[in-house]
Formats: sequence, C-alpha cells, structure tokens
Amino acid sequence: MEQKNGYYKLTWEDKTAHLQIYAPKDDGCPVTYKEVANFLSRHGIEEYKEYDLHQAIQSNQDCEITLGLGSGIEFSEYVDTIISLDKMKITCKFTPPSGNGNLLTKQDIMAELTTRGVKFGIREDHIDEFLAHRVYNTEYIMAEGKAPRHGKDASIEYFFNTNPSLKPKHNEDGSVDYHDLNTICPVQQGQKLASLHPMDPGEPGQDVFGKAIPPRSVKNRKLEYGLNIVASEDGNDIFSDVTGHVSLQGGKVFVSDVYEVPADVDASTGDIHYKGSVHVRGSVRGGFTVIAENNIVIEGSVEDALLQAGGDIIVRHGIQGMQRGVMEAKGNVITKYIENAKVFAGGYIETGSIIYSEVGAGEDVIVAEHKGFINGGVIRAGGKVQANMIGSTMGSKTTVEVGMAPEKKERYNILQKDLEQNKAELEKIQPIIDKYKKVILAGTKLDPKNKMYFNQLMERTKELDTMIAEDQEEFASLHQEMIAGKHAKVTVRKDIYPGTVISISNTIHIVKEKRSFCCIERKNGEIVFSNL
Repeated sequence: MEQKNGYYKLTWEDKTAHLQIYAPKDDGCPVTYKEVANFLSRHGIEEYKEYDLHQAIQSNQDCEITLGLGSGIEFSEYVDTIISLDKMKITCKFTPPSGNGNLLTKQDIMAELTTRGVKFGIREDHIDEFLAHRVYNTEYIMAEGKAPRHGKDASIEYFFNTNPSLKPKHNEDGSVDYHDLNTICPVQQGQKLASLHPMDPGEPGQDVFGKAIPPRSVKNRKLEYGLNIVASEDGNDIFSDVTGHVSLQGGKVFVSDVYEVPADVDASTGDIHYKGSVHVRGSVRGGFTVIAENNIVIEGSVEDALLQAGGDIIVRHGIQGMQRGVMEAKGNVITKYIENAKVFAGGYIETGSIIYSEVGAGEDVIVAEHKGFINGGVIRAGGKVQANMIGSTMGSKTTVEVGMAPEKKERYNILQKDLEQNKAELEKIQPIIDKYKKVILAGTKLDPKNKMYFNQLMERTKELDTMIAEDQEEFASLHQEMIAGKHAKVTVRKDIYPGTVISISNTIHIVKEKRSFCCIERKNGEIVFSNL
C-alpha cells in the first residue's frame, strides 16, 4: 500500500511546535481542519494562529507551519481503532510520532487489539503490511469476523402436474366442449412421484469479539403421502405402487384407482363413499349420494341428489335439482346447466345456464354457451360473475353478489351480528357494575349473594371484552378484504334486466332499466356501469 491520503506530523524545536502537512497524492483524501485541531488539542497545543493553519491545509501542498509553544514532550506513533456497527470489522488508522517519538511494534498493535477485546479474525498480514510501509491517515482492516453461511429450506420436487387444468374448451362457434377435460393425472406403477431435498442448516459465523452469529433459521419439510405409495430407503423419494392417478391435496400426495360406476347411481348401487375419485358412466338418480375425497365425474346428468367432492365435480350434461339437489366441491364445478339446485365450489363454477338456483363460488362464476343466462336465484362469487343475460323480462328475482367468497361473506355476517349482540350485552352490564363499584367505594360491604353476582358480572365483562376484541380483529380483516375486491365485477355480454340486484363488496344496486354489453364494478364506494 502506498501513501495517497494527506497526513501531518508534529516536531518540536525546544518547546516550539512545528507542524508538517503532507498533501494527498492522486485520488487520496486531504486532511481536514477539524482532525488537525483535535490532534493538536490532544497534545496540549492550544495557542496557534487558526487562520494560518486553515490556509496551510487549504493550500493542498506540502508545507510546514510554526504553531507556538507547547509541552515539548515527544509522543509515539498513535493508532485510532474503529469498530463497525455489526462488530464484524476492526479498522485502524495510524498517526506518525513526533520528531523523536517511538514507532509502534507488532506487539504494540496486537496489544491494542487485545485491549479492545478482539479475539477472532486478526489480520496479521495487514499489520505486517503497515509495519513494512507505514502509510498514515489510511484505514487498515486489522480484524474481520466470519459471516454465517446461511442454509436453505427443505424443498420437495414433484414429478407430476400438481395443478391440472380443468377448464373446458371453448369452440369458435361459442359452444363449450364438456367432453374433452383433463380431469386426472395418470401414473404408472413404479413411477417416481416426488423427491425431498433435505434442508441445509448452514454454518454459524463469528464476530471479531468471538461471539457466535447463528445462520438464519431454515424450515424442514417431509414427504407426506397416502396409500399405494412406497418410499426409498432414505425416505427422500416416493414411487407409485399402483397404476392409477395421482394428485396433490393440502401438501399430501395421493395415488388411487378410480372407482368406476358402469351405469347409473341408483338402487342397484346404493350411495357411494370413496376415498379416491368416482367416475359414473351414467347419471345420478334422485335421492342418492356420491361422496369422493377427490374428483367426481358424471357422464350423464344429476337429479335431486347429493354430490360432495374434495376436488372437482364435472357433470357432462347438467343438474335438475328439483329444489332438493345439492353439489358441493372444494375445487371447481363444471356442468352443462344448473336448474333448481344448490351448487357450491371452493374454486370456480362454469356452466351453460343457471335457473332458479343458489350458486356460490370462491372464485368466478362463468355462464357460457350460446344462451348463457342467469334467471332467478342467488349467485355468489369471490371474484367475478360473467354471463350473456341476467334476469328476465318477467322480473324474476335474481341476485348477484361478488367481492367475497360465500363462506367468508357468511362469516362476515355472523361476526357482525355477534358484535352487535355482545356490545349490547356489555352496555346493559356496565351500569350495574358501576353501581356496585360506587357501593364498594362508599365502604359498604357486599353480602355474599351480591358479591357472587358482582363477580359473575365482572367475569362476564372480561369474556365479552375478549370476544369483542377477537371478533373485531377478524371482522376488520374481512371488511378490508371485502372493500379491496379488485377483481370483483359482473360482466354482461348481452342484457341485464330491471329488478336484478347487484351486490359488490358491501354496496348494493338494483337495476332500474335494461342495460346491454356492460361491465359492473365498484368504484369510489359506488356501483358503476361501463361499456364492454
């Protein structure tokens, strides 16, 4: 290292102080008046012409200035030690000795670091570098800590499609193909399904004072799987033990054979409860039940039956519920039509028409096909509702609600009701408690009966306060989600008729006149119509 920064050196002539100022070289930094003044003060030199000193420093040239009288005491080479905020680095800057002062030795510098408490990462090579060249007013890194090596979370690599697309194909003529659907992910016996890449915990570091610095915490994972799956000896790989289909649900891998019903679900089969998927070649007749932990595929139609699926429900024809039919899917629902039925999906619902039905989807409700109409009933969607026609010229009561998933909207309403009831109860209790407190403060002792009643009221108040606080927090979160509803809208590709009730988040609008080719959204707290 060569001398680039400017520096200064003090010499004595009897007791008169002389200061040599050395200008910087190339891109080095010059000395400042403040650091020179501090240096002189540290060595007892207070009387000097400040203007002359200032001019000498500003000249940016090598020069010497006579200061004035001082102690005349020689001093040794000096070291300033700087500790970084994260305690990972010790930097030293050296000042030359006075004319006859002593130079620092390696032992002196090591002793200085030890005095500072430095125990780790001392750079003896940098100490030797300084002692060999003695470059002043320049920072030397004399100790460096060891940064921790951060590890990695465990991860799982899947070798199958974990999110198969179940959306039907839309033809150029506007029709929807409900026959060619990617409903399952096939798997062969012996096929690798997933691999676990174990976590790397990393390695701790150490600061210059010897304190250990732990790496970031990492998350561990493990392969979770059901029946019909075998694991490798080390447990890091899993394979299918059967030929069937594979799916990922809640982070757990499932492989199962598909339960095939060759004809209708009726008196000849009875109700069906199956841990995998169910494929019905015919229809599901009225009064019967099909419950599957995965998907349900019905090649025919569904009457007033009960269908429950942990995955998706696909009905190639449609459902005629006769006001008793119910379909519930944690995934999506795809069907030709929905009539007089209750249909609920955690994902989206896509159908050709909806007539006098109660329909709820966590995501979107898409009513496609040529007619694509919604006539009567209540349609709820966490995202958007899209249809060609909504309502009718006959004024059938049709309600469309968007902006929050149905189950969340129901929870929102329950919380609102509970808050009102609990606050009302608290308002009734508080005056009674206040009266008891006045009696107690007046010095009157409560009899056992009143004392027990007072304690019961106080306990109930605590319960109500806790319930109100918890409910308010959840209610506020749901309310914010409802108001946000960025994707909440109703799209009408043809006509929407008077009498239709549109609810977006917490804003309601009743359609007064027929509108066509419009998009209905909530902006600035109001429901507005815009042209498609």
